[in-house]
Amino acid sequence: MAVETQDELSVNGTGAVADGAPHHGALEPRGQEAVPRSPLFEGRFGRLFRSLGAPRHERAALIALGKAMADNAGESADNPRIPAAYTYLGQFVDHDITFDPLSQLSKFNDPDALVNFRSPRFDLDSLYGEGPTGAPFLYEWKNAARRGVKLLEGRNPEQDENGNPLERRDLQRNAQGRAIIGDPRNDENIIVGQLHHAFVRFHNNVVEHVARTQPRLKGAALFDEARRMVMWHYQWVVVHDFLPKIVGDDLANEVLPVGGQPQLRFYKPKHDPFIPVEFSGAAYRYGHSQVRPAYDLNDTVQDVPLFSTAADAETSIFSHLNGFRRLPALWTVDWRHFAVIDGSQPQLTRKIDTSIAKPLLKLPGSVDAANTGLPVLNLRRGKALQLPSGQAVAQAIGATPVADLGLGRFGLSAEHREALEAETPLWYYVLREAERAPRNGERLGPVGGRIVAEVLVGLLAHDPHGFLRREPTWKPEGLRAVQPGHFTLGDLLRFGTIGQ
Repeated sequence: MAVETQDELSVNGTGAVADGAPHHGALEPRGQEAVPRSPLFEGRFGRLFRSLGAPRHERAALIALGKAMADNAGESADNPRIPAAYTYLGQFVDHDITFDPLSQLSKFNDPDALVNFRSPRFDLDSLYGEGPTGAPFLYEWKNAARRGVKLLEGRNPEQDENGNPLERRDLQRNAQGRAIIGDPRNDENIIVGQLHHAFVRFHNNVVEHVARTQPRLKGAALFDEARRMVMWHYQWVVVHDFLPKIVGDDLANEVLPVGGQPQLRFYKPKHDPFIPVEFSGAAYRYGHSQVRPAYDLNDTVQDVPLFSTAADAETSIFSHLNGFRRLPALWTVDWRHFAVIDGSQPQLTRKIDTSIAKPLLKLPGSVDAANTGLPVLNLRRGKALQLPSGQAVAQAIGATPVADLGLGRFGLSAEHREALEAETPLWYYVLREAERAPRNGERLGPVGGRIVAEVLVGLLAHDPHGFLRREPTWKPEGLRAVQPGHFTLGDLLRFGTIGQ
């Protein structure tokens, strides 16, 4: 969930990758040692807190802290408030609104010079691409009734135990197994790939729903109405289901009262919306701490680790969640194991805290050749983006800075600990304030919650095609949901799977 570079490739925090896969773009020389402090209120990337300075931590201090954040003893427990699917919805949302293949860790980066190759809107361009005309390879063309209306799925030919032919649904793929989708990052691990596929099926089932309920709509008109329904239900899930789980009901309702106008204190673009680096480079990376070291995919395929432990991943292709390959046999995700669907009891995310699942401390070789791990990459990213300290942001929003930063358990040198306690890296600070009472790792604290809530709501509030601008009092209707007038990720996944 973040601005990515080849230094961290696919992790975006939540899943596995295949070595050597072209993920988020190659690095290019860019930037200089001293950069402007981003005075702009608009642009592709920018800052929420433009007047705050940045700590000058030694690289060695950041590496020492990052390497010590491993959950070696299983200190991080399950989060009873958040089912596991929401980790990967967060990744899917990130891919929908941000993509920065140009910034790099070795230079300071000016946010105003960074290019966001995704529109900062919840418009599902990662799903729809440039539409049926601009990206025809994503759409159905042989069925005259649904030509340019439905999204294409793939079929993997197999045989059942008796040798009878089967076809397993998957993302459509090329001859080498790479997904043909609007954003290749959504193929980087099995779970987010299956979630993207669920959105494909959700769109197609909504098409059939609209065709039944509005039979006069055909062709492009049918597609436009189906896409609107999909986008608005997705937007509702983001701000009224996902967001309250992450920041808590009180803050979510403060920033976006149901049926009311957004209340934004800090995210105030003068013209076009932008992605603040405090969000993309720190606060939204809270999701890295939610990642489980292994997942149950369905009733049969269980406890699958993030990454292969074999020296040659190809010899153990069925023992990890790496993406960029055809879905292995029997690995279709049963979403009842990830979200509440028809009363299911799904596996949960891990708590939001400073203990990171061990597999993320040693990423696949081509992702992290130095074996520094994801926490180190995050901390270095914060330094490269010149993010302010957690204490500085807390003071800027009127919150009491966290006093107990929990750095004593990491075995840092006195010099490094003193520097990190004086000005704590924003990403670590967000995790630390979440893990302390009264939140106890179940939701974000004042700094992380404020940044995430204002950016997610602010992006929707500034979208001329979103439901907040077009119909501010709109509520989900027409599609089956457990609670009338509401719509959850579980409802979306159920409708995508069953279609009614």
